Amino acid sequence: MSADPLRLGVACFSTFGGSGVIASEIGMAMARRGHHVVFFSDQPPARLDLSCPGISFHPVAALNYPVPAQNSYAVSLAAEMIEVAQTEKLDLLHVHYAVPHAFGAYLARQVLGAAAPKMLTTLHGTDVTRIGADPKFTALVRFAVLAGDGITAPSRWLADEALRQLDLPRESRIEVIPNFVDTGRFCPADAKAPAARRVVTHVSNFRLLKRVEDVVRIFARVRGEMPAKLHLAGDGPERSHVEALVSLLGLADDVTFFGERVDVAKVLQGSDVFLLPSETESFGLGALEAMACGVPVVASNVGGLPEVVRDGETGFLAAVGDIGDMAKHVRDLLADPDLHARMSRAARSRAEEHFQLEPAVDRYQAVYRRLLGDARTSSSTR
Repeated sequence: MSADPLRLGVACFSTFGGSGVIASEIGMAMARRGHHVVFFSDQPPARLDLSCPGISFHPVAALNYPVPAQNSYAVSLAAEMIEVAQTEKLDLLHVHYAVPHAFGAYLARQVLGAAAPKMLTTLHGTDVTRIGADPKFTALVRFAVLAGDGITAPSRWLADEALRQLDLPRESRIEVIPNFVDTGRFCPADAKAPAARRVVTHVSNFRLLKRVEDVVRIFARVRGEMPAKLHLAGDGPERSHVEALVSLLGLADDVTFFGERVDVAKVLQGSDVFLLPSETESFGLGALEAMACGVPVVASNVGGLPEVVRDGETGFLAAVGDIGDMAKHVRDLLADPDLHARMSRAARSRAEEHFQLEPAVDRYQAVYRRLLGDARTSSSTR
């Protein structure tokens, strides 16, 4: 196969969620390798560096007509993809999330016909576990997932869940390429804060399934037994409820809301324990970024999290909603310097040994080459 530079189109969400972070990091790494990468989204993704040579951005704007403008994103995305694919001769579209990005790419490819770019779909979670699991939408999501030339997922759990929830043909093969972290940027702080400043941190998009109120209730139990601070980074629909609970429990002096932060590594570097009591996680990128910073994780034993966090080694896993058990684990880590130091070292080592950026990008690049080199290889082995 030719080793000529690739011309890639990447569609992703612009928010601070993990899918946009991973899409941005893959795109920027490919650009550093000499490939040309075009991003499609409503606005530049939060962690995308537009000054990176080889990166360009095309905004997806809603239709400028009152009636069809409602929920027109997939159609607008398709229109933008058609134009850019023709003018920039794109080789491949890498779409992150089946809904709405795979739908938009499918429409664009139908219009472009024989000249259409190849298409790789990366599943990230709620496109399978929420939308795909809704009987009204299962068939549509299944169609979108199967419409491309290849499928990847960040965890074996999500790959298996996609096969089950979407009732994909058994011959469908989904390659598991774990999410990753830049361990140069996400690394332990040079000097840890004094032990008396024990800090628990949570980072998310404050959606209901993240169970951020559980974070506050867990912290309240910990704070009742030792001095501690809670740092909350991110924003989203549940934030007002979380703020109200913080006030109700009398924790306002000990809780800091950072909002959405591009420099989340700095927040994590000032942390002692990372708390992620989610209802479900397809991978848990926030947990991995914390581990890379040498921060042990206390999380729910759900979804892809056990593939990231080693229970009893890099942190602790507990049942969803078990506030008492999670609070105990947090207290144990904050009260036992030896335990904390051991898990901190193990967390950093696991991130370095299993979740580095460049090896993951190598695998994505290999998938791109394979899809472009042989149309019969419509997806790779899991």
